[in-house]
Amino acid sequence: MKKKNSKKKQTNKKSVSSKNENILNTANVISNKKLRCMLIIIFLLLILLCFRLFYLQLINGAYLADLASKQQTISEEISSKRGNIYDATGAHLAISETVDTISVNPAKIKAKNNSNLASVKQTIAEGLSKIFELDYNETLNNLNSNSATVVIAKKVEEDKVNELKEWMKEHKIYAGINIDEDSKRYYPYGTLASQIIGTCGTDNQGLSGIENSYNSLLTGVNGKIVTSTDASQGEIPNSQEAFIDAENGYNLTLTLDINIQKIVEKYLKQAVEENACSKGGNAIIMEPSTGNILAMASIPNFDLNSPFTPTSFYADNWDNLSQKDKTSRIYQMWKVRSVSETYEPGSVFKLITASVALEENITKPDIANDFYCKGYEQIYDAKIQCWYAQAPYFSTHQGESLREALMDSCNPSFMQLAKRIGVNTLYKYYNAFGFFDKTKSGLPGEATGIFTKQDKVGPVELATMSFGQRFTITPLQMCTAVSAIANNGYLVQPKIVKSVTNIDTGEIKNIETNTIRQVLSSKTSNEMKSMMQSVVTGGTGKNAQVAGYAIGGKSGTSEPNAADKNAGYTTSFVAISPIENTKVVVLVTLYDPKGKSHQGGQTAAPVVSNILKEVLPYLGIEPNN
Repeated sequence: MKKKNSKKKQTNKKSVSSKNENILNTANVISNKKLRCMLIIIFLLLILLCFRLFYLQLINGAYLADLASKQQTISEEISSKRGNIYDATGAHLAISETVDTISVNPAKIKAKNNSNLASVKQTIAEGLSKIFELDYNETLNNLNSNSATVVIAKKVEEDKVNELKEWMKEHKIYAGINIDEDSKRYYPYGTLASQIIGTCGTDNQGLSGIENSYNSLLTGVNGKIVTSTDASQGEIPNSQEAFIDAENGYNLTLTLDINIQKIVEKYLKQAVEENACSKGGNAIIMEPSTGNILAMASIPNFDLNSPFTPTSFYADNWDNLSQKDKTSRIYQMWKVRSVSETYEPGSVFKLITASVALEENITKPDIANDFYCKGYEQIYDAKIQCWYAQAPYFSTHQGESLREALMDSCNPSFMQLAKRIGVNTLYKYYNAFGFFDKTKSGLPGEATGIFTKQDKVGPVELATMSFGQRFTITPLQMCTAVSAIANNGYLVQPKIVKSVTNIDTGEIKNIETNTIRQVLSSKTSNEMKSMMQSVVTGGTGKNAQVAGYAIGGKSGTSEPNAADKNAGYTTSFVAISPIENTKVVVLVTLYDPKGKSHQGGQTAAPVVSNILKEVLPYLGIEPNN
């Protein structure tokens, strides 16, 4: 029995041993399969990782490096200072004062516990809206926004900043509200020379006038500070900091003289009101030998410190206008009319026709009965009348010399003269006087003359051009051409900027006089000035006389264009003084006068007289009886 049991035990041991071997073998097989799978997976992952690294480093590396740089740096802008604008005497016309911009960082506003955060933001919204007169709900929405920074108020004055600081101290709020230095543009003289100086937007960019045309010089270039930051946007100690200093804008000194500008604006405004000029008026004073614009004015003007508030007829029916129409009105109000609006110069242009005739030796000033006025000139089917043959005079000039024709402002005489000169010669001189080009004065939005094409000019066009109608030029073009007549025949480019000063270095660059060309001989110039003096002493320009001074001039009256029934008359007067060694040329233009007269000699000439009575003594020009 024992042997049998012994055999059974042995048999059982072999059986168990066999089972264990099978289990071990099976386990080894599974383990090897898993291992192979794991190795394959790891190998594939390594390949993917290598491919990803290759993509990140070589293909997308530059972009990611730039992105990382932006995330790891803080760039703080340093504002440049906008240059000031001065007049020729050094008076401040436009200056920049330091103000502040108030902003908030919603994420940086803290409370002792999160449950009080909403209450803290409500308190801040109440304080900010009260101090800066803002809408409470809009301010609260800004404080609850996800933006990193929200601007609350711009161009804040010092008293408001101090009030905010006191409020923050009182409520123990020290984080989340920023006070950053900024600048604001001020115009000490308000409406004076408003269209010329121009205005800036809230971003200190020029919108009109000199502020716009010289914006790149006035603005300068902003600087910046670049600092490295860690993941929490904190500054990394001992990290390299880049500093780029701001380049301040340049100061501009204009050719305008504020004292002359005041005189011109005073009398121009008075004339616009007295003559009921529904479309305002315009005036220019130039120094013919240098091209310096001593004064340039338009009525109505506007307050440079409130540039979006319409004045005079620009405000008509304002509340009923669309936003587009309101914007258009504002831009119209800002325009420098002397360079941006063209007009028919009328009989002032007879000075050009006469000077061409003298230069070309077609006639002389004092040939008796050189022209004949029977009250009209018949040009084919057109019967063009002389103003003197109409009401209230109903008369004729009859035989006249060129001097007498200019004194009487006789249209038929000048139509006859233009016929003698011819189209080609007239257009040659129109080009020489600069009527086909911009004056390049430095003022924005400059237009140029609009004439009938030379090969399309017929007898009627030739006749009307002789006395300044049915074409348009700018007032500054007309004033510049008359300055050439007064300046011994030399055409000089008008300029509004006298010098440019580098704020940082103090270097001053003067803008030199640019003599473009000689249009007339000095002989023609002297003959023209003599005839212009006759116009004032005994012709249609008597109202421009100034006691003790030699004044030369010419009146102009342009009839309404048949194509524009609402245009109205345009009256003007141009004057030079003194006759010898002329120092000033003055052009006054009145648009749509509805007073007692629509003649330039009656409406514009008295304005010129009033201006010169004050300007000539101011310039130190002695009376010469």
